[in-house]
Amino acid sequence: MRLGKMAPAGGCRAARGLRVLLAVLALARGALALTEQYPTLSLLKQRQGMAGGCASAGEWVEQYSAESDSSFLRLRESDCDIGGTSSCESVLSLNTEKILSQAKLLAEQKRFPFATDNDNTNEELAIAYVLIGNGLYDEAIRHFSTMLQEEPELVSAIYGRGIAYGKKGLHDMKNAELALFELSRVVSLEPDHPEVFEQRAEILSPLGRISEALSDLTKAIQLQPSARLYRHRGTLYFISEDYATAHEDFQRSLELNKNQPIAMLYKGLTFFHRGLLKEAIESFKEALKQKADFIDAYKSLGQAYRELGNFDAATENFQKALLLNQNHVQTLQLKGMMLYHHGSLDEALKNFKRCLQLEPYNEVCQYMKGLSHVAMGHFYEGIKAQTKVMLNDPLPGQKATPEYLKVKYLREYSRYLHAHLDTPLTEYNTDIDLPGNFKDHWAKNLPFLIENYEEQPGLQPHIKDVLFQNFESYKPDVQELICVADHLGSMMQYETPGFLPNKRIHRAMGLATLEVMQAVQRTWANSKVRMNGKTRLMQWRDMFDIAVKWRRIADPDQPVLWLDQMPARSLSRGFNNHINLIRGQVINMRYLEYFEKILHFIKDRILVYHGANNPKGLLEVREALEKVHKVEDLLPIMKFNSKTRDGFTVNTKVPSLKDQGKEYDGFTITITGDKVGNILFSVETQTTEERTQLYHAEIDALYKDLTAKGKILILSAELGEVDAVCNLILSLVYYFYNLMPLSRGSSVIAYSVIMGALMASGKEVSGKIPKGKASIKYIAMTAPGSEAFSKIARSWMNLKSISPSYKSLPSVSETFPTLRTMIEVLNTDSSHCLKKPIVVV
Repeated sequence: MRLGKMAPAGGCRAARGLRVLLAVLALARGALALTEQYPTLSLLKQRQGMAGGCASAGEWVEQYSAESDSSFLRLRESDCDIGGTSSCESVLSLNTEKILSQAKLLAEQKRFPFATDNDNTNEELAIAYVLIGNGLYDEAIRHFSTMLQEEPELVSAIYGRGIAYGKKGLHDMKNAELALFELSRVVSLEPDHPEVFEQRAEILSPLGRISEALSDLTKAIQLQPSARLYRHRGTLYFISEDYATAHEDFQRSLELNKNQPIAMLYKGLTFFHRGLLKEAIESFKEALKQKADFIDAYKSLGQAYRELGNFDAATENFQKALLLNQNHVQTLQLKGMMLYHHGSLDEALKNFKRCLQLEPYNEVCQYMKGLSHVAMGHFYEGIKAQTKVMLNDPLPGQKATPEYLKVKYLREYSRYLHAHLDTPLTEYNTDIDLPGNFKDHWAKNLPFLIENYEEQPGLQPHIKDVLFQNFESYKPDVQELICVADHLGSMMQYETPGFLPNKRIHRAMGLATLEVMQAVQRTWANSKVRMNGKTRLMQWRDMFDIAVKWRRIADPDQPVLWLDQMPARSLSRGFNNHINLIRGQVINMRYLEYFEKILHFIKDRILVYHGANNPKGLLEVREALEKVHKVEDLLPIMKFNSKTRDGFTVNTKVPSLKDQGKEYDGFTITITGDKVGNILFSVETQTTEERTQLYHAEIDALYKDLTAKGKILILSAELGEVDAVCNLILSLVYYFYNLMPLSRGSSVIAYSVIMGALMASGKEVSGKIPKGKASIKYIAMTAPGSEAFSKIARSWMNLKSISPSYKSLPSVSETFPTLRTMIEVLNTDSSHCLKKPIVVV
């Protein structure tokens, strides 16, 4: 196929090109006054952003231009807006001679795609490409069309017209269809040119036709591999969440051209999204070596450290990003969210407010601003921000954001909290007060579509917001109480990737521990408690409810609810607590420590299953299992039996202490998938009414025994009695962990009860949770029984006799009897505690 026919001798075409160009400039000048009548001349710069924080199409053009042999890609788009003045002046001041001069230079050097052997044809083609470069897309299209009337198969004109349609704007499907049509014509005429496949991929990808775009890029790579093409394809794999394949492409790109900070950044992001945080950090640091002022690398480095739980390193890198650009919205948003989850609500608010100054419709910042205000007791400002999020309805066909889905629940809960700010906590019960369907939908994160729902009353003017309390305004003994609580709460921190220290949660759960201690001591001394408007002897649920109330108020974003208080219909269907350990290529780093133990359990259960159902193949299965060292290795074994071909589930069993030989359902392990990178490895507990009753009976019996032995312990401090009480406490919580009776927060709530009840028995936990242990609940859930769990827990708790000074601490429930006083103490500055010794420890 010829790239162009020879033109007749003479300057006819050049003269015609000059006339067309004069007409174009006349039209363009007229458009300044006639924008509404000539809207096609709006020279809007294309910014087709890609998902996942990837570079926009405009950025890709700039990135490619340095490597590209195609001069077309080096033509910069104009920022001209016909409705404006200054930027358009530069375009319209380009006189005919100047444009012809640019076109002549372009033609002489053949710096545009598919140049011909005819100088006049090339000069005319170059004029159209100069028009594209200056944002005059309609004029370029007319110019190419005129040429194609004479030469219908002039490849450069077909290609250029396709480019011009694409640059007009892919938001108009007509432009997209015409661009694809033209580029497909070029492919059929010239199938061996990689740039055409690449250009078509750039049209397809913003339209969501990722698989077609990937196919085009693969063809381009086959024709002529380049660092740019591998990087481009890697980005599309990244958008498709195929992080492993994306990583391979970014690696190939870097092998061809190692000095690519953007490719190195995306290589790091492929690690980050697979939970490989340390590898991600190394890539982000390498990107910064190549480009010292790379804001996105600093931002990503900050987020990686945040996910590792390294607050100081995360803060340092977010700050470096903001020093380079104090108006970088995404960094402000991420830093604000980190500060919120660190318990630094005042500092978080500053970031969210700055974010909203720059981007008023940012839903994440608006939601987090409202949440921060409510958590601090500023209900009027909080609900105002929440309402703004609610008003931002998604467009038809548009997926609602997580913030939009959550905000109405938060607003209703905020109203409820505000109405109860000054009501004694002993006189009401949140689980009973909130409507059942509201709780069910909230816990399951469902859209707020609740039939016959009656909204909570609006804010009542006579109930004022919570005011800030200085630490010094508290009496010395209360100051001591706060500092002891901070210390106790810090003992519950997991030192493993994925868990950011949260000083607000630390204080809340430290106070919960002390309140549990005091309440249990009173119970063992035969004193009654005031709960839910009634005075009675404390039951085991009351003990946990103390921790629940503190966990709820520390972070009102999370629905901490008793599952057995959900509507009967929800319980009859089963309420699942579900955690993905591996989803696709994403590894949950929090629970990596337990993979080996869970894998060992699965292998045992597979042997039992095949022993019962496939005895002839048992030897083959056993040999195959010896080669299983990671979850992916189980995939071939799934094929051994037709019933497990698509996946299988394994159920754990929890032995009863009350009824020897009886077992309860524990948690369910599920593995599905057909290949590495397409695996779902998850654990869940299913809360049904029958299962709940069985566990409740077990916990009731243990609590009854604990109370009896606790009363004896008050009168006699014999070592044997103390050990028996400690084992009963740990056994009771073992069943609580396996029951998983709360929608959120079961782990820290149960551990605060352990610490508080042990302190009531005269023993204090002085050892920290071992590094790498991501969750006490998984230790309990994977232990073969309560005795084994007690042994494991006591191995690190390093129990010591409690200091007598604890007895002098004021009553937590009397010092903080209302939501208002609870919020006040959580808000107060804790830095004073670092400057003074803790007497009781």
